[in-house]
Amino acid sequence: MRLTFSALIAGLVASPAFAAGDVFFSLSNTDFIVLLAFILFVGVLMYFKVPMMIGSMLDNRAVGIKSELDEARALREEAQTLLASYERKQQEVKEQADRIVTSAKAEATEAADQARADLEKSITRRLTAAEEQIVSAQAAAVKEVRDQAIVVAIAAAKDVIAKKMTAAEGNALIDSAIAEVDAKLH
Repeated sequence: MRLTFSALIAGLVASPAFAAGDVFFSLSNTDFIVLLAFILFVGVLMYFKVPMMIGSMLDNRAVGIKSELDEARALREEAQTLLASYERKQQEVKEQADRIVTSAKAEATEAADQARADLEKSITRRLTAAEEQIVSAQAAAVKEVRDQAIVVAIAAAKDVIAKKMTAAEGNALIDSAIAEVDAKLH
């Protein structure tokens, strides 16, 4: 306060009115009136303690700004922690996805190999079944040809025997066939 008042007095002493030689402390001098109004204004400000109120408001504002900065710093650290956590989780998910893909490829390869082996077994089984059917068909054809040959031979023998055989010879032949069948069955 003293420093500003001293600066004010020094300003008055070195004013152009003193240099010109006019009377400065006159109510007709506008510079003097402005000076008085300014001193009165500064006095009123000091009386109502406006500089202290402005200082306390600035101090409160500084404290508020400092608390906001501290809160922002804390939020930034929390955000960095969350970011690091999400980056770790993202890396873990990526690794897990890679493992799943690798496992799926291995399972697909294994399934393809198994399907190939099953297909080969199925083809082998079908070939074997087809060969067995062919052999069975051949045996059936041979049996049918033999049966047909037997039927033809029996018919031919019947005709030949019927022409050459008498009733007594037929009865003897029947009796011997019955005895032979009876011997084979028992």
